[in-house]
Amino acid sequence: MKLAIYGQSNKTIVQNIVVRLLNVFKAHDTCVIFENSFYKLIQPTNILTQEYATFDNENELPNDIDFFIGIGGDGTMLRAANFIKNKNIPIVGINAGRLGFLANVQQDDIEKHLPNLFSHNYTLSRRSLLSLECSPTENSHFDINFALNEITVSRKNTTSMITVETYLDNEYLATYWADGLIVSTPSGSTGYSLSCGGPIIEPETGCFVITPLAPHNLNVRPLVIRDNLKIKLKVSSREQQFLISLDSTTETVDNKTELLISKAPFTINLVEFPHQSFIKTLRNKLLWGEDKRN
Repeated sequence: MKLAIYGQSNKTIVQNIVVRLLNVFKAHDTCVIFENSFYKLIQPTNILTQEYATFDNENELPNDIDFFIGIGGDGTMLRAANFIKNKNIPIVGINAGRLGFLANVQQDDIEKHLPNLFSHNYTLSRRSLLSLECSPTENSHFDINFALNEITVSRKNTTSMITVETYLDNEYLATYWADGLIVSTPSGSTGYSLSCGGPIIEPETGCFVITPLAPHNLNVRPLVIRDNLKIKLKVSSREQQFLISLDSTTETVDNKTELLISKAPFTINLVEFPHQSFIKTLRNKLLWGEDKRN
């Protein structure tokens, strides 16, 4: 079995996770490679007892990788998705962050869950992504134009609202007067959209959510739409530019830029082990079971 490991820091908790993972893998016939930047971070810590092969980007990531292991929080998982793209390599998320809806394996459960990879005792949760096209295309400077959680437009260098003219399959929906607008996947419904009043959606539901940021139109509400619609956005403001964010990556674009958001032509697969589920994660992470009446 061939495994790729990726992380973004060399914090003590991350070092401990790497050691525990490698100890589990020693008991099985595995080949392990590391993402190059992460490998350089942890090499000086002397936790590695041998040298490992590395990869730099999605083009160097071998197609024969069986599982891609991301160590960190949900932000790490989002970046892991950009390595995978359409390679259909399942992602295992080891949580070294806080909430961890996507990175759902806790450090203390590594020895319990990871051996299930070798006995094929797991399921795959298929997650949709968003794709962004900008017109004119030269206004987009994104190296990767896909998002697993959300695509957000927001104001730049001003306290004034922006207006976001919104169309669904070229049919006019509304013009939002707001600080911005979030287009979220079901995976992202527990992220930024949730903090702005959006609904929680089961991850494999075939829909997207449009959630305004601090709208001045007091009668607008988050809207759930089917995921085969194309969303067109036209933004205007007192400033000459506005911000576009794809998950945690943000760029500045001109007001004249027209945005077309649609479902990406591929999905990613997140590994879920026995006794793991989205419903259980909701109860644990959002403390729904803490109500004394339960």
